[in-house]
Amino acid sequence: MPVDSPHEVDLYEVRRTIYPRAVHGWFASWRVALVLLTQAIFYGMAWLTWNGRQAVLFDLAARKFYIFGLVFWPQDFIFLTTLLVISALSLFLFTAVAGRLWCGYACPQTVYTEIFMWIERRIEGDRVARMTLDQQPSGARKAGLKTAKHAIWIALALWTGFTFVGYFTPIRTLASAVANLALGPWELFWVLFYGFATYGNAGWMREQVCKYMCPYARFQGVMFDSDTLTITYDARRGEPRGSRSKSADYKAAGLGDCVDCGICVQVCPTGIDIRQGLQYECIGCAACIDGCDQVMDKMGYARGLIRYSTENALRGSYRERDIARHVLRPRTLVYSAILLAVIAGFFAMLYLRVPLKVDVIRDRATLTRETADGLLENVYRLQIMNTTEQPRQFVITASGIDGLRVVVAQPVSVPAATALAVPVALRIDPAATSPGSHSVRFQIKDSTDARIKADEKSVFYVR
Repeated sequence: MPVDSPHEVDLYEVRRTIYPRAVHGWFASWRVALVLLTQAIFYGMAWLTWNGRQAVLFDLAARKFYIFGLVFWPQDFIFLTTLLVISALSLFLFTAVAGRLWCGYACPQTVYTEIFMWIERRIEGDRVARMTLDQQPSGARKAGLKTAKHAIWIALALWTGFTFVGYFTPIRTLASAVANLALGPWELFWVLFYGFATYGNAGWMREQVCKYMCPYARFQGVMFDSDTLTITYDARRGEPRGSRSKSADYKAAGLGDCVDCGICVQVCPTGIDIRQGLQYECIGCAACIDGCDQVMDKMGYARGLIRYSTENALRGSYRERDIARHVLRPRTLVYSAILLAVIAGFFAMLYLRVPLKVDVIRDRATLTRETADGLLENVYRLQIMNTTEQPRQFVITASGIDGLRVVVAQPVSVPAATALAVPVALRIDPAATSPGSHSVRFQIKDSTDARIKADEKSVFYVR
């Protein structure tokens, strides 16, 4: 075909079904442990109780967020911001040290894909059995296996959606509503939506999410350097690859340690060949390491043909046993220092957090008025938020003008985890001050705990 002749280029790659093979080993055990841990936390924490209520509950309607013994309000947004900063810095640090650890072991997409694949293997069998089943013509056995698999997938996905909504609507109330077919429209929508997302992403899309939808795969490269631990194939040791018997003198035949069995490709959940080098599709699950180590054991070769290593170590800049020393390099030290500082600041803020918040709103309808006894009066509304889970009594005082009097029933009782609007009047003898605006300060103190106090400023107008 002439170079300048028109021709059609298909920019969309038709998906090739991937049948990951089951693998066992050290890294696989870590994945199983983290799957169990993360799901025990997710499914179990919603049912824990604390002080007679759900231990972790994000009550959007009441704008209260309960996390065990802490109650947060929208005004505590700084804590959420700090948690997001900690998460981002942790991601930077872990990626700089050892690549996509989050993706390979703790990402929800990875976790639920592992669970769904485990169900699939239990019902349809391992890789060869699943491939054979899909190639068979439709029949009762095939329909039965597929129906059972998808039924369990859907049940698990709906339970996941139910649990997710249970962090925003008390889960026991939600369970009662489901049992009585009285689920509200928004709860029903989010249960179905989250369940559908889980079923679609983990059951059908799988590696497509990691390859095309997740932005992390695209920008991870800028977070690596030559001393980052990544999953690598040792080409100097493995090439030239080729099949051989276990007893053959493969070195005399000019072959490397790689027997070209393809196990590393068969166990990969994204279907890549790690022997072609590090690729953005690699999620760092290390399944290829476990699979290759099993083959090396059977052949009687040393493990580590595929292993965690660094670019500099593979180039021979330093020995493999010196890799750990290069983890403590400027980039990781800076990330660690910033991360520790932010974590320390976060816990310091939590420790110093005063469980009392006050907003002062001045009555703007009437700047000032004269009382029956000849005093000048300004009216305010104090929004007092008791963020603890016990009722408290507060004493309100004011300062800024000599002779200033506070008119309010003292002490002010505020129930647990409640915001109470309290009308307060300030009065002054007109002879004791001059016309104009005067700065005043409200002091709100707990009647029994002097550490719980707030100080807010406002203005007093004199005609």
